[in-house]
Formats: sequence, C-alpha cells, structure tokens
Amino acid sequence: MRTIISVSFPKEMAVELDKLAKESGRTRSEIVKEALRSFLWEERFRTFRSKIRPQAKKRGFVTDEDVFRDIS
Repeated sequence: MRTIISVSFPKEMAVELDKLAKESGRTRSEIVKEALRSFLWEERFRTFRSKIRPQAKKRGFVTDEDVFRDIS
C-alpha cells in the first residue's frame, strides 16, 4: 500500500532536486524516498545509541574507537 505525501520545497532546493533527478536518471520521488530512508535509519541509530550510552560508558566504551578496538 502506498501513501501520497505532499511536500513543499524552497525553489532552490526543487531546482537542485530536478537537476539531480535528470543527471542520475531517477525520479524526484526515488531521490526523496532514498534520502528519507537514510534519515530515518540515522535517527533510529542515534536514538539507540543514546539509550545504550550509559551502559556502554560503565563498561569502558566511550568512543567509537573503544568499540572498534574490542570488536576488531
């Protein structure tokens, strides 16, 4: 099932979107969906990260490097 959502953009952004669509051979809709998909994933990741930060800090994981050190 699909839902149609109407979004307004500043003129400059719409021009940029149209240019990218033409250059990449994708539709405006495909580009916006891809951008939103990435944004939503990043937001979920940030939310998860902030929830586990206190427990991670207690275990000595303060930076990304701490995590990479232990899983590498």
